[in-house]
Amino acid sequence: MTTVLKALQLKARHQVYTLLSGHNLSKLHGEGYDFSELREYQSGDDIRKINWTISAKLGKPYIKELHANRELSIVVCALMDGSLYFGSGNAKQVKLTEAATVLAYAAEQNGDLFTGITYMQDKTHETPPTKQLYHIEKFSQTLLESPLLGTKIDSRLSIQNLFQRLHKPSLVFVLGDFLEEVDLSILAQKHEVIAIIIRDREEMSPKKLGEVTLHSPQDDRKMDTYFGKRSIQKYLAKLQENDDKLMAHFSRYDIRYVTIYTDEDAVGKLITLFL
Repeated sequence: MTTVLKALQLKARHQVYTLLSGHNLSKLHGEGYDFSELREYQSGDDIRKINWTISAKLGKPYIKELHANRELSIVVCALMDGSLYFGSGNAKQVKLTEAATVLAYAAEQNGDLFTGITYMQDKTHETPPTKQLYHIEKFSQTLLESPLLGTKIDSRLSIQNLFQRLHKPSLVFVLGDFLEEVDLSILAQKHEVIAIIIRDREEMSPKKLGEVTLHSPQDDRKMDTYFGKRSIQKYLAKLQENDDKLMAHFSRYDIRYVTIYTDEDAVGKLITLFL
């Protein structure tokens, strides 16, 4: 186990057992999770529980009632390829690992079943549903030490595969940089889904580089270009278009999200999900 990995895991455990104390993952589920029945909306009900599909068909609002569920199924899914390898190194990969490890330790502390799934170009790594620290730390090691440069995944196939793997309604955290379209609608039909967006400040506000050779971190493509003010404007317009579609998608399917930058402490941003 590398020094970097060990330090990351020790930091994550300390933060979970101190800063996250009292912030129970079950709070993310409201009254429960297991589906019970549909009933007509009554004044004072939480509008977030309205089943809009059924309501539209019946012409009046209906509420999803849930059974209380003491033990949660927590799934942390990482979408990992060369896109996480940005700038001077793999800071996004490290930050993703930190966030995923914090979530895993939080599940263990809460006594919930944890499953970690990592999608990469050539393989998929999955822990068994567990409460054991050994599996959590192996998952963390896989995230940090997997070589990503020059790799690319198909997020659509990955999410479809994830949906097929998860038989029990779960609280699903999906981690990635979301710089390309990721459709989580199929997951949101059955599970509570939360997106964890990992970004770097420099990719959000790029600097002028002048004459430069750009290398794609996902494949062997190279491009000689002049990266100046006009290029930056085009890039930022594309980025804004991507993020606008992403936010609209999250809103439509009631998917909560948080963005964590590489210069931020992951646990501080994750705590906002529990408030």
